[in-house]
Amino acid sequence: MSVTETTVAESCAAAKRAARALASAPTEAKNATLEATARLLEERSAEILEANAGDLADERAAGLTDALRDRLRLTPERVQAMADGVRALAALADPVGEELERKTLANGLDLRKIRVPLGVVAVVYEARPNVTIDCAALTIKSGNAIVLRGSGYAERSNAALAAVVREALAEACLPEDAVLALGGGGHEDLAELATQEGLVDLLIPRGGEGLKAAIKEVATVPVMYAAAGNCHVYVHAEADPEMARRIAVNAKVQRPGVCNAAETLLIDAAIVDRFAPVVLADLAAAGVELVGDERVRAAAGEVEVGAATDADWGSEYLGLKMAVAVVDSVEDAVEHVNSHGTGHSEAIVTTSDEAADAFVSGVDAAAAYVNASTRFTDGFEYGMGAEIGNSTQKLHARGPIGMRELTTFKYVARGDGQIRE
Repeated sequence: MSVTETTVAESCAAAKRAARALASAPTEAKNATLEATARLLEERSAEILEANAGDLADERAAGLTDALRDRLRLTPERVQAMADGVRALAALADPVGEELERKTLANGLDLRKIRVPLGVVAVVYEARPNVTIDCAALTIKSGNAIVLRGSGYAERSNAALAAVVREALAEACLPEDAVLALGGGGHEDLAELATQEGLVDLLIPRGGEGLKAAIKEVATVPVMYAAAGNCHVYVHAEADPEMARRIAVNAKVQRPGVCNAAETLLIDAAIVDRFAPVVLADLAAAGVELVGDERVRAAAGEVEVGAATDADWGSEYLGLKMAVAVVDSVEDAVEHVNSHGTGHSEAIVTTSDEAADAFVSGVDAAAAYVNASTRFTDGFEYGMGAEIGNSTQKLHARGPIGMRELTTFKYVARGDGQIRE
């Protein structure tokens, strides 16, 4: 189906038909699709990069920030990483049909709780073409169809990538309409997608707070938000200083334009005078613009630190900027995180098990780290093969949204003639 010639509703209906076939597809066919997708990504790498170059050169991308252009940009290495990720996903166990519970009831019924696909998953995302492949691969392996609505900035790239997956589906004799890519339309198309009751079983908006707010205004289908990441690193009074420096810099600098990058550094008051000058110098040397509270600025030495505003504590910069604050205890660090964080990923650096336990149990987040960077909150890093995003909600799924998070369950009861009296 050419989605450019159909309405959103028609595309969702086509995906629903494909979902019924994919739900019962054997693991071998789904894995064959993924293997073909990986092969075609490698074979078509030049075409994909040409499409991506067109997106980057398009006037619609002219006003993008450096962080968003980095998200949009594909390289041979990034295309290869997509192929590698798809192969890794093919190697994982198929979640469909997995037995979650089993028991024999008093009436003799054999009752099993088994994992089944959701049906049609719709994903709305911004300028990250690799999301097209991650989402398509995850839904295929979990037996779901997918409707992809990417940003207009990445329309050429997304179309080229979706075409690869559709060709792979056809090679494996599975319905091509299990993967449908819509053009990057406006708010009307977004609203239409978010209201396809009976066709869309789950909508996942992957983007910033603006996208989340736009979906909340109109959605009538179930929504799982893969939302913003205002992540923190807290350096406790008993932290190893060299470890803390490495973690703080990695969490901010390794790839600043992603949701699991740290946006705020918290330093314990007991060590701020000796630790702040060195870690702030490290961050400044890496090109990070720093803003902080008055205690941090007083301890910064020769490092330039601007005055933080109230808005800075709640900002997801997605770039080389970081807010820094001094806290007086683990409890104060937890209070700061829970007041300003988005429930994504939070880290403490400490040699104290007591402090670590207090932080981990206290922060309201999908992922908590002890002596490690926040940058590990990722479906690939967690052994899920890939992810559709990171859920900051508490119902159904939390953290990386992988294959199992794209399934539900049903109860299957087998009897030998039982009737209820």
